[in-house]
Amino acid sequence: MGKVYLVGAGPGDPDLITVKGLKCIKLADVILYDRLVNKELLEYAKPKAELIYCGKLPNHHIMKQELINQLLVKHAKKGKIVTRLKGGDPFVFGRGGEEAEELAKNQIPFEVVPGITAGIAAPSYAGIPVTHRDYGSSFAFVTGHTKEGEDDIKWEALASIDTLAIYMGVKNLPSIQEQLLRHGKKPSTPVALINWGTTTVQKTVVTNLSDVIEDAQKEKIANPCMIIVGEVVRMREKISWFEESFLETLPKEVVL
Repeated sequence: MGKVYLVGAGPGDPDLITVKGLKCIKLADVILYDRLVNKELLEYAKPKAELIYCGKLPNHHIMKQELINQLLVKHAKKGKIVTRLKGGDPFVFGRGGEEAEELAKNQIPFEVVPGITAGIAAPSYAGIPVTHRDYGSSFAFVTGHTKEGEDDIKWEALASIDTLAIYMGVKNLPSIQEQLLRHGKKPSTPVALINWGTTTVQKTVVTNLSDVIEDAQKEKIANPCMIIVGEVVRMREKISWFEESFLETLPKEVVL
């Protein structure tokens, strides 16, 4: 019997993977990796390691989740060391819990290696602390999309949270705006849209809840995108560091 490591690859910057996560990449006989995993991390794999792409595009799954689960079990039963490499953290909107459940059901040994999630890292790279004594003491992760035909997100409760980090919510931005305004968020509430956070093509648009849809369309914001809602967004004016100090030093052809 082999073993499966469910590894968080971090939010995009390859330097943000954990030491243990990197060890799991180097150790693996088989690596199943997602679309948002920085491909530079795969360079650390063993020369003969089998690399299996199982990424998902919006509205188009390269590989169904059920097949991914089956592959994890199949390779582990062959005695392989399998690293399941997932963007961000495997247990934060990454369906890692479902994969761990399948492994446990089949009595496959596994470990979970947490990763840095985009909900914290992307705003950090945009100069936005998700908590701040002057602006916000409560913070919530929210999925921007749910199962088709379902919306069980408790927007009434979330509207009272100081800072919201909404994952992959661009497509449902009109609904998100409507729900937050309906349940008490002010139209003037600051919003940051962070596209490809922590990478060399990071783009940040600061707006407010009233204008967010128009500005997202004008700036052509698409997923992957973190939507940060709350007064902490105002801190970007004071402590923005990544795009100013790092991206401006890159050759023009690198910055898209």
